[in-house]
Amino acid sequence: MSDKKKFYITTAIAYTSRKPHIGNAYDVVLADMIARYKRQNGFDVFFMTGSDEHGQKIEEYAKSAGISPKEYVDKVSDEIKGVWNSLNTSYDKFIRTTDDTHEKAVQHIFKKLYDQGDIYKGAYEGKYCVPCESFFTASQLVDGKCPDCGREVIDAKEEAYFLRLSKYQDALVKYYEENPDFIKPESRKNEMINNFIKPGLSDLCVSRSSFKWGIPVTFDTDHVIYVWIDALSNYITGIGYDTDGGASEKYKKYWPADLHVIGKDIVRFHTIYWPIILLALGEPLPKQVLGHPWVLVGDDKMSKSKGNVIYADELAGMFGADAVRYYLLSEIPFTQDGTITYESFINKYNTDLANTLGNLVNRTIAMTLKYFGGTVDSTGKEEPIDEEIKAFADETVKKYRENMETYHNADAVSAIMSLAKRSNKYIDETAPWVLAKNEDDKDRLKAVLYTLLECIRIIGVLLSPIMPECSEKISALLGTDEQLLDFGTVKAYTVGEAKPLFARIDTEKALAEIAEKQKAAEAPAENTVRLDEISIEDFAKIELRAAKVTACEAIPKAKKLLKLTLDDGSGTPRTVASGIAKFYTPDDLIGKTVIVVANLKPATLCGVKSNGMILAADAGEEIKVVFLDGVEPGSKIR
Repeated sequence: MSDKKKFYITTAIAYTSRKPHIGNAYDVVLADMIARYKRQNGFDVFFMTGSDEHGQKIEEYAKSAGISPKEYVDKVSDEIKGVWNSLNTSYDKFIRTTDDTHEKAVQHIFKKLYDQGDIYKGAYEGKYCVPCESFFTASQLVDGKCPDCGREVIDAKEEAYFLRLSKYQDALVKYYEENPDFIKPESRKNEMINNFIKPGLSDLCVSRSSFKWGIPVTFDTDHVIYVWIDALSNYITGIGYDTDGGASEKYKKYWPADLHVIGKDIVRFHTIYWPIILLALGEPLPKQVLGHPWVLVGDDKMSKSKGNVIYADELAGMFGADAVRYYLLSEIPFTQDGTITYESFINKYNTDLANTLGNLVNRTIAMTLKYFGGTVDSTGKEEPIDEEIKAFADETVKKYRENMETYHNADAVSAIMSLAKRSNKYIDETAPWVLAKNEDDKDRLKAVLYTLLECIRIIGVLLSPIMPECSEKISALLGTDEQLLDFGTVKAYTVGEAKPLFARIDTEKALAEIAEKQKAAEAPAENTVRLDEISIEDFAKIELRAAKVTACEAIPKAKKLLKLTLDDGSGTPRTVASGIAKFYTPDDLIGKTVIVVANLKPATLCGVKSNGMILAADAGEEIKVVFLDGVEPGSKIR
């Protein structure tokens, strides 16, 4: 067994409802940076990520797509892995909650907790959010809507098994007190204590009987094990946890986890539910949970319905994985949400990577080749300004380490770029091109270039966890892979051919190309047929009204149809069958306000009597329903 100090790090496993966007990707990029940093510092790292593949939403998506849930999650899980790989992430294991070993271990965990009285059977009645698959009490709702996603909730009652959270509340609080750094940032811990623990923990629903796509409860097959025990347990099942005491060597070596890296929206699940599950199992608790902020597009969360989704793999395909990693790790603060737009991405790329870093490396290498044939050593003539930049480099390393140890990645990146900027200023101050004109200044010129090469080497080492490919390119250009951060470690350099690390992007051209791609993706079908003109009297014959979708479900044996129940302001629910199942799931529509043709002659479709039609746009290969915001049901559309 290795005598290195272990470090077990995980991400939240990505939900297989849809392909992850760049905000989801921040999770794995941040964790990868930490994993690479720890490896660089001699730790025996095990880095695990994966996909969360069960639940009602998956079942509905698969049904709408006309395929089995397993076929659906296989496809999306591959997409998730593809995105992670496109970002050059160095995970050691990708776990899937449909893995046979995981499913069996989860069944054993559930049975163990039931046998010892920590899980009991009851019934749940409350407000239910379909997209989040969560029950809430009326007091937990925000403006009558789901506190997590802001969507409409429905009244629901269901037989279920419950985990006794209240039984372990005092033990959890004690763990918080004994481990003050368990939850980071501090604001997240205060939120858990004030909003959830102090009011008193309610027992947690841990099974469902209203859908089938989940891990069956072995002793009650009408129930499937709910997400909290299923998904959260991946952190131990993925390294060989066994409820019977026969845990693998890997589990004994790496558990407890040193760090769970998650989004701020799921801190409650990882710092209340998950620790209590472990307390009930008698297992050690994780050492730390890092609840990072979100990545927003402008001021908004990313949403397909808003049309503002940016995908990390597509961005990496255009500008390189390192550029995407750099943006995410430098632009997202420790506690506050960060933002991304195509414009801000390109601007930062040009400013930091092409201009500051790229120019520093390129012109230093070029001058070393031009003035010394590519080889310089540490025997040049030094002056006080050299000591100043050496001290700056030493201080940079110190700041970098302090920030990396506390996961303040944006501050760590800022420290690196400050050294690059200081090095560029040093070039201007020392003017190597002037020194090169006088043979008597050759020793001084040698010292200047050696100082610059050492600064660049240190920058390259510091960048390794952040931009691994860039770091390798810098090492290759310098002809050394020395990883020590002490200034003066390398005594002589023989550099390679000068090549730009990052070519400057033509902003206007790049944005135009992106806009063209987006336009092509949304282009209407060719050869659109224009109908004959009608009069205002003809149009007045069509009764268009705003209607709210109160319920929605797939129609058996009708792959294209969804059955919508509408509130059109008349007081009587209206049923409409719509051929949009390929493009929308029921939870995409419930709570939305649509436009219905209210006086259309009824028609029976696949056994459903449809009283009307909702309006939608034919957007190329997609159908997009026309939604109305802030319009009361029954309002007439003119």
